[in-house]
Amino acid sequence: MALTGRTALLAALGSLPIGILAPSWTGMLAVNAPLSLAILCDYAMAAPVRTLQFTRSGDTSVRLGDGVDVQLTVTNPSRRRLRALIRDAWAPSAAQDPARQKLAVPAGERRRITTVLRPTRRGDRRAEHVTVRSYGPLGLAARQGRHEVPWAVRVLPPFTSRKHLPSRLARLRELDGRTSVLTRGEGTEFDSLREYVPGDDTRSIDWRATARQSTVAVRTWRPERDRHLLIVLDTGRTSAGRVGDVPRLDAAMDAALLLTALASRAGDRVDLIAYDRRLRAQVQGRSAREVLPAVVDALATLEPSLVETDARGLAATALARAPRRSLVVLLTGLDAAPVEEGLLPVLPRLTQRHTVLVASPADPHIARMAASRGTVEGVYEAAAATQSQAQRLRTAEQLQRHGVTVVDAVPDALAPALADAYLALKAAGRL
Repeated sequence: MALTGRTALLAALGSLPIGILAPSWTGMLAVNAPLSLAILCDYAMAAPVRTLQFTRSGDTSVRLGDGVDVQLTVTNPSRRRLRALIRDAWAPSAAQDPARQKLAVPAGERRRITTVLRPTRRGDRRAEHVTVRSYGPLGLAARQGRHEVPWAVRVLPPFTSRKHLPSRLARLRELDGRTSVLTRGEGTEFDSLREYVPGDDTRSIDWRATARQSTVAVRTWRPERDRHLLIVLDTGRTSAGRVGDVPRLDAAMDAALLLTALASRAGDRVDLIAYDRRLRAQVQGRSAREVLPAVVDALATLEPSLVETDARGLAATALARAPRRSLVVLLTGLDAAPVEEGLLPVLPRLTQRHTVLVASPADPHIARMAASRGTVEGVYEAAAATQSQAQRLRTAEQLQRHGVTVVDAVPDALAPALADAYLALKAAGRL
């Protein structure tokens, strides 16, 4: 039996998808036929959602702490004007602004909307789908649907220590002899002869050249080039601990980036591995121009693993990546138990063939605790902090007895301190 009049209208309204009607009107449908008809007409005049077309454009990478724009182009191929509320579904850590946007697209035209992302975490931030709610001209009812429109933005490490690069490059130029200074840099490769000045090492006097001229001549040296550096990031459970406002791994990354930038400018080859119980990331065999972008990209998605680092596997992997004499820079913690039980037993395998440098981010809160005074609680905090510092010092001394150079500094000072240690080793000809 066919339905007519008000019964047919209510049946038609009942067949509409759930959620297309404005909530404030749903209770009035059964008692107000004119309003029901208006809502049905409004729904019928809303632009269809399924036929909409979407394309994305914009940047695909951004440094942590910076903003990036991503554009979404909406094409309306239907004969009805699109009046829509669009939600672009990014992960919460992408920190998008705005989360929802209103958009009007005439029939047969296209419009573009821009979303600003300010990510709060490293890694790949993805958007998989776009939800569209298409309203009728009266705004009483709407069609809703979802489209898959994938896009990804890689959030790179911030590299805050790059501000220290110009001063370290200036020191490198002094060591390399490209800047006029009173005392030339020590090294192992002969550079040139010059006249003796008070304060020069008498062992550098070239007696044959002196005999051929009326002044005393001394040899000058420059640091060797084309040395090999292997940066090893420990991504085990200790790297997940926070020091100050950042995880230990992030502080180690920042130091690794400054060292990579400096060493590549110095003409040295830089490789990198990240390891805990397996190889998490690696950069190998890149040219001086390519190595820093490659390291930044490799570190972007790296996260700590809540497992104990396999020190034997780490040492074996490092030896396999550095077959000839190299500077091995190990960025790890100085906690007594992991070092004594894991690193120290395998350390002779590394120091026998390579120069080893261990760098560790220290917790600045410990230093603040050590300075606490005036209250009973403050005295206890100072005692605990002093004990912790003494333990780290003993661990560092154990490593130094094996011929290891140790850099122990708070996160803000770790990167420049590591760069200074590298320059000191280079000046001494130990690379």
